[in-house]
Amino acid sequence: MTPTSTPVPPAPLPPSPSRPGRRGLVGRLLVAAVLLVTVGGAAMLVVKANEPVERETAQRFQVPDLDVLPGTALAQARSLPSGSDVRLWAEKVGPATDIPVRTLIAYVNADLATRADNPGCNLTWATLAGIGRVESHHGHFRGTRVTDEGTLTKPIIGVPLNGSPGVQAIRDTDGGTLDGDREWDRAVGSMQFLPTTWGKWAKRASGDGATPDPQNVDDAALTAARYLCASGGDLATGEGWWKAVFTYNKSLQYGRDVYSGADAYARKVAELG
Repeated sequence: MTPTSTPVPPAPLPPSPSRPGRRGLVGRLLVAAVLLVTVGGAAMLVVKANEPVERETAQRFQVPDLDVLPGTALAQARSLPSGSDVRLWAEKVGPATDIPVRTLIAYVNADLATRADNPGCNLTWATLAGIGRVESHHGHFRGTRVTDEGTLTKPIIGVPLNGSPGVQAIRDTDGGTLDGDREWDRAVGSMQFLPTTWGKWAKRASGDGATPDPQNVDDAALTAARYLCASGGDLATGEGWWKAVFTYNKSLQYGRDVYSGADAYARKVAELG
């Protein structure tokens, strides 16, 4: 088992999109299936991201927990060639990895868009999937589903960042527009962005001119891609990948959780051929 808390050296990084802590929303809120080292202290939760915490979110595809050091290079997922049929690919890969097909399409489209707009970033869909797995079970947290348009059937909103044990205190920054809370900020959407970070990096994936929506998996995946690339630089390098993920959440265990998922997804796709 990895340590319950391992400090990550501080670095001059942009603000984290989700609140500091060892786990994403799944680990923070599904407390029935976790060991609480400190009551209410999400930073001290001991939980496996692939643990079957609820019947509806139980993972058949098992992700081994990898005890890797920061800077370890990630097995790069093979990206789709331009012009490929993303849906057909996702319909093959989704059931094999337990990633919902519609959410997987969002990850891959964000990968393709990033390759076109920022080829030096070298982000792949597997890293986005690794984050989405930890943050919200790919948008399927607590019965939420993803519509054909990519919108969540009900909003995914994190706990109030009110300074309770293990939780940073962040006063409301958006008048409750995104999270419905006018007192404290909360992380929002399938990729769990803070309102301030969303406001800076959000981009509408469809290009239809509408306001980007954190409760839309296409917008959330593309925004996460932009944020990760700006934070890490070249994600094909171990240094760049870890810098980007630590910017998302400054926790060694969080980085290992994301790495474990991304690595397992990349290897499964290579196995599928």
